Amino acid sequence: MIEPLAASRNLGVIFFPAFDWAIGPTHPERQERLLYTRDQLHEEGLFDIPGISEYRPAFASYGQLERTHFLLPGPEAVVTESHLAAAGGAITAARLVMEKKEDRAFALVRPPGHHAMRVVHGNRGFCNINNEAVMVEFIRDRYPHPSGRPLKIAIVDTDVHHGDGSQDIFWNDPHTLFISLHQDGRTLYPGTGFLEEYGGPGARGRTINIPLPPGTADTGYLFAVRNAVLPILEDFRPDLIINSAGQDNHFTDPLANMKLSARGYAELNSALNPDIAVLEGGYAIRGALPYVNLGICLALAGIAAWEEIREPSWSEKVIRQNPEVTAYIEKLCDSVLDLYFNPPALPSEGRREGDWWTRDRQVFYDTDMLRERQKESWKLCEACSGLHRIETSSERVRPSLCVHIPRHACQECRAQGEQLAAEAAELGKYAHVKLLDGDKIMPDSLPEVKDYDYQD
Repeated sequence: MIEPLAASRNLGVIFFPAFDWAIGPTHPERQERLLYTRDQLHEEGLFDIPGISEYRPAFASYGQLERTHFLLPGPEAVVTESHLAAAGGAITAARLVMEKKEDRAFALVRPPGHHAMRVVHGNRGFCNINNEAVMVEFIRDRYPHPSGRPLKIAIVDTDVHHGDGSQDIFWNDPHTLFISLHQDGRTLYPGTGFLEEYGGPGARGRTINIPLPPGTADTGYLFAVRNAVLPILEDFRPDLIINSAGQDNHFTDPLANMKLSARGYAELNSALNPDIAVLEGGYAIRGALPYVNLGICLALAGIAAWEEIREPSWSEKVIRQNPEVTAYIEKLCDSVLDLYFNPPALPSEGRREGDWWTRDRQVFYDTDMLRERQKESWKLCEACSGLHRIETSSERVRPSLCVHIPRHACQECRAQGEQLAAEAAELGKYAHVKLLDGDKIMPDSLPEVKDYDYQD
């Protein structure tokens, strides 16, 4: 007699396929990405398993988005209802876990978000809003640590593309550990994510990049997780682990060159054991996503049946890893650990200008064909991670000033940030002056629980 499946951890799955949103009818980022997944999960009877439930997303508010982003010229110009639902789905996942309604949660939502940076002029890498980053700020607003200390959060991004937007947002945040495992940027968009990108002046070693060579398969990913990611997480001791669960590292994905299988992805999640997963990329619509998403759900729920998953085109040969790739990854993991435990004294990018660390940047919005120019500076402060100032412009937005006062900023940095924004607004030099204060919560950023209808 076959024993029925049962979850050892309660899992909430938030599903939002964005039926009415697509970059184009034949673009890889279109609604079909999740329609086959939905059919697969229901046909396999996933939601008939005790302990696994499906939920609808709530809509995020503009205020919630602007706890993370400087949206220029304003939210209406860069955000659609689908983006509000995707970010809201991630927030719903956070609420399920943080309010102990579920042990784990998986936000199966689109559009994706991990290429969206602190400043947003438009769409880049198919992303307008960084769903995980919006969720993290919501968590920190709503569920502070009981002791009053900063909540420590780890984001592990397993999308095949470097999570440059998430890296940008948390670059100088000492309380967020961002780890990205991705195909080497020398061979794939967005061309970033190298070892020497290890964090800003107030958070050296809190950004960890693991650029894997093309052809990395299950064995390579699992080696990197077990021999680099897990030791780092053990040392950092996060209060919460989030997986940016991109699936374009699958061996059938048309946009990359990796060899991860659905079973390998499930085993990766089983080893990582995140509290929350949020879907990112993945463009093998029929041959990968339905099987990978099923495997992730089973792994998050603690159901060993993920070991039996096989997608139609799977074979031992197709996921076999070249020995040279294996040797490269072994050396790479040694370098990653050394960089985390012994970060250099200053960031690798930028220069000192008085009491500020400054870098000039060119950000290309490949979907909207925009070129953003930035001068970004952090105050070098011994009492906190430092005030954040960004001068920005593009073909769409005239020169503007964004001032970010980080959470737990000292009084001096707080006062200086408020003064910078006030003086800039008075002078009229900039088209837009925006101030984001990490310790001041927007009135609409924390809707009451009664505003949510969780259960489908």
